[in-house]
Amino acid sequence: MIYYWKIYFKEMQFMNIELLKKHSENIKNWLVKVRRDFHEHPELGTQEFRTHDKICEYLDEMSIPHRTSFDTGVIAEIEGENKNITIALRGDIDALPIQDIKSVDYASKNSGICHACGHDVHTTVVLGVAKYFYETKEKPPVNIRLFFQPAEETVGGAKPMIEDGALDGVNAVYGLHVDETIDVGKIGIKYGAMNASSDTLKIKIKGESCHGAYPSRGVDALLIASHVIIALQSIVSRNLDARESGVITIGTINGGTAGNIISNEIELRGTLRTLDPDVRARMKKRIEEIVTTLPLAFGGKGEIDIEPGYTALINHDKSVDIIKKSATELFGENSIYEKKLANMGVEDFAYFIENTEGAFFTLGVRNTEKNIKTQAHNGNFDIDEEAIVNGVMMQILNVYNSI
Repeated sequence: MIYYWKIYFKEMQFMNIELLKKHSENIKNWLVKVRRDFHEHPELGTQEFRTHDKICEYLDEMSIPHRTSFDTGVIAEIEGENKNITIALRGDIDALPIQDIKSVDYASKNSGICHACGHDVHTTVVLGVAKYFYETKEKPPVNIRLFFQPAEETVGGAKPMIEDGALDGVNAVYGLHVDETIDVGKIGIKYGAMNASSDTLKIKIKGESCHGAYPSRGVDALLIASHVIIALQSIVSRNLDARESGVITIGTINGGTAGNIISNEIELRGTLRTLDPDVRARMKKRIEEIVTTLPLAFGGKGEIDIEPGYTALINHDKSVDIIKKSATELFGENSIYEKKLANMGVEDFAYFIENTEGAFFTLGVRNTEKNIKTQAHNGNFDIDEEAIVNGVMMQILNVYNSI
């Protein structure tokens, strides 16, 4: 829990909201410049070498201690008045393999790579927190640890950074993501499960080939695979409670050599998405049972490899309360957009709050008056840059409201 930390303070330290807004606005030009530089020079996961160096350069300019983590990641520390408490803030730094097709001065200079998911904003927000305290000469009430995390879109940099000590001594951690579905000035929150877990399914169905004119002389792996696919889809409708969530998708099916030959081996690839660890375990068990036993009824054989992906992102309620409080103080009660449905996409911030207090929220970046409304993961994606200032203020206030 967070609230017991108050006993450390003889006198509570409150943030003056008007001063927070004023000082944050003073660094807006710097924030925009930094964000556009990152946007111009996007890099894919585990290849964020320039991004890493620029982050370190900015931190050096502000005399903030930092170290490299997981090759291209960075962990920095802002010392607070109370050194017994540490609040962490995370920003992911990698881009996507998408061509930037915007007609702006800061369009990507790296062909086929684009910050089409807003990680340039996330990185800038975290740097902005550091810049705020550097420019104001204020000392935060507690330690603030900054995570600049690589490879969110690919192999996932959160777990390796945690294994490297990123969460050591951390009492709570907050992360954010740009949200092109809500207007700038609004904040998206979600209690409980916010993003799904993921597992990759690799299935092999083995039969025995023969001439297509005499199918009884072989074992049709393609026919078996068809039954396996149908049976897998029945797990959600017949093995889960109607109030539970899960998705099984088989995205590819490969095999066979000719139209008149019974297939002897078929390979299926798919994904499993769930919002609850118990549901995830039950569905994986049922998938394994279907793949290994159903083919036997046809005289064939089934093999499966379930490759674990990200865990589900499940927010801590008290941390969501803090985010809600911060947004209300900054932008008013009407600024809160409470999401009713979880996102079945994945987000490796989940690992940071798997065993540590914290929460993830979304930052409104849409502005239809400026024609800024393109969906993420699109070469035309952009943001209203006022959102960067909003993100910085939110994260700073989250720190103060956590004590």
